[in-house]
Amino acid sequence: MQIIAVIAVVVRGQADHVVEEAKKAGALGATILFGRGTGEKEFRKFFDLHIESSKEVIFILTEEEKSGPIVRALIEAGRLNDPGTGILFTMPVIDVIGLHHRKTM
Repeated sequence: MQIIAVIAVVVRGQADHVVEEAKKAGALGATILFGRGTGEKEFRKFFDLHIESSKEVIFILTEEEKSGPIVRALIEAGRLNDPGTGILFTMPVIDVIGLHHRKTM
């Protein structure tokens, strides 16, 4: 069974809602971290606009076969197809340590 890491960076304040939608799509849980982007100063130099650099980073581990609906839910809930709302990417996971309580992983 292949485990996939789904990582989404969303606008600060949106992660709780986005994770709830991911759970409805099959995610068993998530980890949310706070982050700050580095592109704000460069963007302001060229466009003279304020871009909020504070972000929330969502990490979800899931089985590969469950990842499609979870990714779609994250994209929709986070409006990630809209410019400037965040990014999402997935990665295969080689080892998972510490999820002993999860029978499905």
